[in-house]
Amino acid sequence: MPHFTITGAQAQQFHADGYLIVPQIFDKAETDVLYKIAKADRDMDNAHARLDTQGNTSRLRVHQYAGDDYYSAIARSRRIVDAMQTLLGDEVYHFHHKMMVKEPRVGGAWEWHQDYGYWYVQQSCLWPNLASCMIAVDRASKGNGCLQVIKASHLCGRVEHGTAGEQVGADMGRVNAMLERLERIYVELEPGDGLFFHCNLMHRSDQNRSENPRWTLICCYNSKHNTPYCDNHTHPAYHRLEKLDDDAVLDVGQRQWEQMQTTVT
Repeated sequence: MPHFTITGAQAQQFHADGYLIVPQIFDKAETDVLYKIAKADRDMDNAHARLDTQGNTSRLRVHQYAGDDYYSAIARSRRIVDAMQTLLGDEVYHFHHKMMVKEPRVGGAWEWHQDYGYWYVQQSCLWPNLASCMIAVDRASKGNGCLQVIKASHLCGRVEHGTAGEQVGADMGRVNAMLERLERIYVELEPGDGLFFHCNLMHRSDQNRSENPRWTLICCYNSKHNTPYCDNHTHPAYHRLEKLDDDAVLDVGQRQWEQMQTTVT
């Protein structure tokens, strides 16, 4: 079956806006398996909690290396990796992937920040030549705290960051100036939709005040020539990423789900 291949026009849009939405980058069968595996994943019991400035909690489970599981198969899929290499203009490698969890009524906010606000300091990357692809597991809407981005804010460069609750937050003087001049976009996604976004794109999300969960898988990539300049023990240096053919992705998921069912019974 045909799979997503990025076009020149889409790459231009990404560079102009700092993000690109791709409807159904993973089809219904692939997304249904992702949903079942994620919701049954006992490893999510080890997810880290992060408090926002109001004391509400969001959870995330980070994996530094891609393995043979379904999350990793998605992160290694050609449709994402090839697109990332086009967008970043270099060979890319797997920086990490993470499942982000906002539970109904209690899921906390994420404060305004750039991912490079973290990665510049904590992961020792010299250049903002990183990007992420977010895949919706649940429907993401304003009601359940979907991602908000400031369109074209990546062109403003890196902004100073400080602490915000248990998170890292951007200098709000700069953020407010951006909001006065640039457009805020609420990124509402259906399950299986993908969002590519630049590491300097300013973004946040509200608390989940709805009855509906919002889970997302985020796959993050660094360019080969931007490997961390020192060993920080948190994110890997450049290592060759073995791409997975798109038609093989669902097979990995189906095998994992069958194994999970066997383990339960």
